[in-house]
Amino acid sequence: MSRLDRCLSVRDFEREARRIMPRCVEGYVCGGTEDGASLAESVRALGDVGFRPRGLRVVDQRSSGVELYGQRYAMPVGFAPTGFSAIVMHECDLALAQAAQQAEIPFIISGASSVPLERLQEATGKRCWYQAYLPGNTERIAKLLARLRQAEIPVLVVTIDTCVGANRENLQKLSFTVPFKLSPSVMLDGMRHPRWSYNVFLRTLLGSGIPRFSNLYEEIGPPITQDPPNGFRGERDKLSWEHIRWIRENWPGKLVLKGVMHPDDARLACAAGADGVIVSNHGGRQLDGCIAPLQALPDVVAAVPAGFPVMVDGGFRRGSDVLKAVALGARMVFTGRPQLFGAAVGGSAGIRKVAEIFRSEISTNMALLGCATLADLTSDLIAPLRPAGAA
Repeated sequence: MSRLDRCLSVRDFEREARRIMPRCVEGYVCGGTEDGASLAESVRALGDVGFRPRGLRVVDQRSSGVELYGQRYAMPVGFAPTGFSAIVMHECDLALAQAAQQAEIPFIISGASSVPLERLQEATGKRCWYQAYLPGNTERIAKLLARLRQAEIPVLVVTIDTCVGANRENLQKLSFTVPFKLSPSVMLDGMRHPRWSYNVFLRTLLGSGIPRFSNLYEEIGPPITQDPPNGFRGERDKLSWEHIRWIRENWPGKLVLKGVMHPDDARLACAAGADGVIVSNHGGRQLDGCIAPLQALPDVVAAVPAGFPVMVDGGFRRGSDVLKAVALGARMVFTGRPQLFGAAVGGSAGIRKVAEIFRSEISTNMALLGCATLADLTSDLIAPLRPAGAA
């Protein structure tokens, strides 16, 4: 039985991926910030919610399809933006985009990705969304928006929770830096993981050279071994609601804000003309000690008008996790690490299998819940597993 055949769940993929990836790559993909409290809470909180299924419902003709921004998607799962995915698989961004298209789910290009967004758009029929790390500088923003309009990006996702770089102590201990530096410890780490060194490191260098900051700004940037112009996070600490309103006036496509954890920010997003929000704590990679996105989700949904798309990411590893979020009002659930685990283990086939696992689990659990469509998945089908405040 192949390694791919042995992976029956996202957790199986994670275990295999951790064995394959060098420690520094594993630390980047799997780790959080400081004590890892935000990351742990995102996963743990999903276990605080349980199902109350209904019986004797006719569920032989089930559909997990969802409509969003004029597109019909096969299930309420999408691929979140994952920066520096080239360290997991050669041209991983392209494989992710193509797998998402085949699975009929949305894919968000990361601003920190290495395959040019124009190439990703061409490969997927111009359906990719784009996630931006923006400076508080309208002149620089305008140049990026011009590139996005030229590429016919339909949905712009602005990340609002990265005003400064987080304290990634785990990466400092592993000598993993951005820009990337090839230190002796990193080299030794790669030598101890020959499969990764051959399939990812050498294949990338020989095939396309050192990956570049391809999508941060209005043009292809420098290699990831060099600091991009204005620095990787230059002027992000100046980004404000005034800039969001300016973007709304100058961006013709859909506008989504990612990193919304407070209901007041959801209200401000609506007032600024946003077309949706993504409840997210950045995968536990920014502010440590955050509540879980699933915990923040109900208050955000309550703060916005009915029908306003509220999406969520953070800690989702099962189809049942996705259905809990849908029952709490999420229109779409985005995953980040699961598809990277799939890429590390099985390349494009691994990514496709991760998407298929989510699809299969969602379909099965909808039937067991007594739901033929996502509209049947109402809040009365879930309940806390323990009283509020219980240990």
